[in-house]
Amino acid sequence: MRNNIFSKETTAIFWNLNNTAIQRMLDYDYLIGRKPSIVAIVVPTGNRKFEKFMYGQDEFIIPIYRNTKAAAKAFPDASVLINFASFRTAYQVALETVDIPSIKVIDITAEGIPERHSRYLAHKLKKEGKLVIGPATVGGIAAGALRIGNAGGTIENIISSKLYRPGSVGLVTRSGGLFNELSNMMAKNADGIAEGVAIGGDRYPGSTFLDHLLRYEKDDRIKFSVMLGEIGGEFEYQVVDALKKGVIKKPLIAWCIGTVSKYFADEVQFGHAGAKAGMDRETSDVKNRALKEAGAIVPGSFYDLPDIIGSVYKKLRSEGKIKPVHEPRINKMPLDCQTAEKLGEIRMPTNFICTISDDRGEEICYNGVPITDVINNGYSIADVISMLWLKKRLPAWASNFIDLVIRIVADHGPAVSGAVTSKIAARAGKDIVSSLVAGLLTIGPRFGGAIDGAARHFKKGSEEGIDPSDFVEYVKNIEKIHIPGIGHRIKSVRNPDIRVKLLKNYAYKNFPSTKTLEYALEVEKITTGKKENLILNVDGTIGVLFVDLLFAVGYESDQIDEIIDNGTLNAFFVLARSIGFIGHILDEKRLGLPLYRHPRRDILYDAGCKV
Repeated sequence: MRNNIFSKETTAIFWNLNNTAIQRMLDYDYLIGRKPSIVAIVVPTGNRKFEKFMYGQDEFIIPIYRNTKAAAKAFPDASVLINFASFRTAYQVALETVDIPSIKVIDITAEGIPERHSRYLAHKLKKEGKLVIGPATVGGIAAGALRIGNAGGTIENIISSKLYRPGSVGLVTRSGGLFNELSNMMAKNADGIAEGVAIGGDRYPGSTFLDHLLRYEKDDRIKFSVMLGEIGGEFEYQVVDALKKGVIKKPLIAWCIGTVSKYFADEVQFGHAGAKAGMDRETSDVKNRALKEAGAIVPGSFYDLPDIIGSVYKKLRSEGKIKPVHEPRINKMPLDCQTAEKLGEIRMPTNFICTISDDRGEEICYNGVPITDVINNGYSIADVISMLWLKKRLPAWASNFIDLVIRIVADHGPAVSGAVTSKIAARAGKDIVSSLVAGLLTIGPRFGGAIDGAARHFKKGSEEGIDPSDFVEYVKNIEKIHIPGIGHRIKSVRNPDIRVKLLKNYAYKNFPSTKTLEYALEVEKITTGKKENLILNVDGTIGVLFVDLLFAVGYESDQIDEIIDNGTLNAFFVLARSIGFIGHILDEKRLGLPLYRHPRRDILYDAGCKV
């Protein structure tokens, strides 16, 4: 049996058109930011081909099939069958999965399936390597990955119970009714559950407490488990034996509800078909005693569970076995139209998302900082850029570096392609915006765009410890490109670029580390040995120093890769060079020069015409 039966990629086939349960699963998918978990619906009767559902604010369709085999054939990656059939049909629906190898987990919600059918299903499907949850179950939930049916309750309860992301606790219970209560208890007194399963209230569920506890033993996310048994049946004694044999090594908090039964003169059934003691051994008091003697942590009563859970969690935290849980961003659930109408609200999709500024209040905020604070607290232009581009204010040495880059790169004379194009557009009578855009459109891999490429390649070489000689050969022979950031048409070893010198001097004086720069300079030794002008140019220097800067201010490697891939570093060149382009455009307009026509003597004509 697999340890972690659900992941964020797990998909399911839903048997029976239960719109409410399906929509609840899809709402959970949207909340945690995964793709819709239900890929097909099985409805044996009727001729409908699909059903529409909401995913957040978007409407989409789920195809409908007449039988499970057809659905599984269409979606061979779907590993879960959520069996919402009635108790008259659920047995046959589950049995059909024997011949469907792609289905690995079968959840059966129906209550009242004949016991002989339940026992046969448990035996037959387990033999086929399949896991059965239920019958008579609310299902389960793999926090942050997959929700089965109505497990976890309302979206509000899921959020309050932290079921949108995995914690450190494995939960297994018979009671679906107490599943939500226990999930909430785990969130308030620990860091929440990683996975929770309600095995079902019938006397012979398809999987037992021990089946899931053994999975939890092998699941690295789960550091301790909570089991809620009840009066009736003997599945708890499988756990007792496992504890005695040392098979269960992780801390186990266990409690069997129904201890009140001793106060009744006659035998009483408590809700579930299985919650009825046929002998003393099946009473909750005897089970709790046996679990405690075997090594489980058993509270004095159900009401002591929160304190017990909290103490075990704190102990494991203090021992370093449980690390703090990262709280991910979750999507806010929009209101359905019908609900919004009742509340006097509306549900409308937005066309844009903004996370860098907000102009809805009395004053605009840059990344949460009111504009008055930006002005009064001495924020520089570089600070504003970093807040709007990187979503954080950088330390002074880093902001000063951005300021230095902008000043150094602002212009490189009238002969470079962007400046020429801006000037030509201005002389054609174009406005300043059009002329600027004309120049900006020339920025790319051969002009300015090398900053991103240099950052990407030298970061990879430095991080992976690639020998500089091997790096040069790899880029040349495998990627078959010139090394980004290496080479200059005019500057060379004997005629160094003063801009590069200024950047390096600032970095050596102010940067905590220049690891990527040093690696690039080692590569430069190899390339200049081949040709004097194959120097680390200004684009390359800016690129590698930005890598060193981002590492120094706390970004992780993958975050830096994302910043580079988004074109952020090249954007500094675009911003800086815009200053120069505008200068050249205004210069043209101030001089009042006429429309430019390129001289014919500068064109080689080879069109086959005789002159």
